[in-house]
Amino acid sequence: MSLVDQFSAYSQWRAGASSAVARLRQWLARNEIGDAQGDLRLQYVLDRLRDDKLTVAFVAEFSRGKSELINAIFFSDYGDRVLPSAAGRTTMCPTELQWNAGARAEIRMLPIRSRATHASVSDLKRMPEEWLALPLESGSVAALQQAFSRVGETERVSQDEARQLGFEVDPKGETGLRPGADELVEIPSWRHAVIQFPHPLLEQGLVVLDTPGLNAIGAEPELTLSLLPNAHAVLFILAADTGVTQSDLAIWREYVHTGPARRKGRLVVLNKIDGLWDGLRDDARICEEIDRQVASVAETLDIDARHVFPVSAQKGLVARIQREQALLERSRLSELERALTEDLLPTKQEIVRDGTLAETDDLIAQTRELLDARLAGLREQLQELTDLRGKNQSVIEYMMRKIRSEKTEFEQGLQKYYAVRSVFSNLTNNLLAHLGMDALRDETRRTREAMLESTFSKGLRAAMEGFFAHLRSNLARSSDEITEITRMLDSMYKRFSVEHGLKLTAPEAFSTLRYERELDRLEAAFNRQINTALALVTTEKHALTQKFFETVAVEARRTFEVANRDVEHWLRAVMSPLETQVREYQLQLKRRLESVKRIHQATDTLEDRVAELEQAEAAMLAQLDELAGLEAAIRAVLGATMAAAAGGDAGDGSARAA
Repeated sequence: MSLVDQFSAYSQWRAGASSAVARLRQWLARNEIGDAQGDLRLQYVLDRLRDDKLTVAFVAEFSRGKSELINAIFFSDYGDRVLPSAAGRTTMCPTELQWNAGARAEIRMLPIRSRATHASVSDLKRMPEEWLALPLESGSVAALQQAFSRVGETERVSQDEARQLGFEVDPKGETGLRPGADELVEIPSWRHAVIQFPHPLLEQGLVVLDTPGLNAIGAEPELTLSLLPNAHAVLFILAADTGVTQSDLAIWREYVHTGPARRKGRLVVLNKIDGLWDGLRDDARICEEIDRQVASVAETLDIDARHVFPVSAQKGLVARIQREQALLERSRLSELERALTEDLLPTKQEIVRDGTLAETDDLIAQTRELLDARLAGLREQLQELTDLRGKNQSVIEYMMRKIRSEKTEFEQGLQKYYAVRSVFSNLTNNLLAHLGMDALRDETRRTREAMLESTFSKGLRAAMEGFFAHLRSNLARSSDEITEITRMLDSMYKRFSVEHGLKLTAPEAFSTLRYERELDRLEAAFNRQINTALALVTTEKHALTQKFFETVAVEARRTFEVANRDVEHWLRAVMSPLETQVREYQLQLKRRLESVKRIHQATDTLEDRVAELEQAEAAMLAQLDELAGLEAAIRAVLGATMAAAAGGDAGDGSARAA
């Protein structure tokens, strides 16, 4: 199966999942089951499935054949090179290739001087007036080539201006841009580019991230702190004719392989193996040489040789355009594509499946509990009324008193429920005070003031490290509040289950571990790129402060924004089942009392009411069957088993067996 076919299959899987979830949502609305919170949760799932993207980033120093590899893997069906591929630098700024439904084909470029605004690229993406947007004739290869060539545009500026824009300048050209004979340095004209055009893979949610070389990568910290770490796959490209150079090794250690363990989707590509096809050696000797190079690369990068893929992007592109199968096999491009999809798609699909199931399983379990409670209430009413057949008025009056007594007892229990609601609100406010954006803004302001007031590098370091310490402290306090909320709700769930027979499972757990790990990743990147003795000594205080807040603080804000969204979603989800069951039980008591009252006033209505309840019971059983069918459909399309749903079915069975 080709790469296009595999991405197409994944896209169809997502579409099938969306359709199954949408049917559940429509069924709940049509039958007036559930509440607004449940509907919001399903809408969130549908939005996530619709907007799901797969980002594949290509990282390399210049002249490694990166653009040619992108052409070979994704754009050979155009019959020519789409991305510029020539000796030297062709990609001077991070470039995203994507397509969003309803968008127009265009190339948008962010001027390099936007760095002077101190705004991040992600913030500027919401400000279209800051970008130069040019229409794109997506059907013309020449037009695409001309548009894509613009991402390689440069200009020459003074060394001071280059430094002000965040570029390192080094007379030797080893750790920064090297000045020319005129003392000027060459910098990219653009800070970031987004190219939108309808391509089969891009239409299915693929995003290709093309990155510049080492000097340009280091000048855009957002790329290294956010875009690359969040990419689902990163292809690190080396050239067989150069091996692993010092700049290659720096990119690998600083930006790709940043931890002790290998992350899924991180592949090393040894390109330009066609340079070994000199016509003087047979295939066996060429393969031996390639194997030696692969082993050498694996040893240098300290990875398993299985994760190094020797290819010839140029020959693979030619083979695909000219439909030469033998040349394609010799280029080994298909082996890389197979590894890419085997490493990327199953992992991504598993994440999407687990996230979708987490929401739908919980909501279906709540709905089943609600329907079981309604069914139990109906059967209780039916049993009461059946027992009244042939009874005198005094028995009916006794039944009314009994129901009123239950109602009074339940209303007394409601006072405890309202007290818990009040405590829940207080704990929620405390939680959001620790985790909320106001607390983060206060900490950001304090850190900025401390850095600007500091006179020594030691004070700068203490302020920046204190920023992380305070954020971790806020997460720890938030975790304590979450534990207290969970304990309190668990107690209330059990109380109402025992005292009033409500069917409530323990509240869903919530952990801040994900955000703690994201802070760990962010702090590790900060220690590598900013919190070094060299950076603290050589970087002017205001420039260092600006760099810290344009990169680290921006990423911390994103992490806390996600944490806020997730915790608010959890708070709504844990209260919703209890609120729904309390409302339902109140309604059942009211219906039972009204039913017995009517029979007390006119005994000839007894049989009519029994018949109504029997019809309602049959309808409720049908709804439970429909719910089970919807659950099975969702699990079938997601490729999940029904084992996890067995517990819920057991509860359903107990209600049906009554």
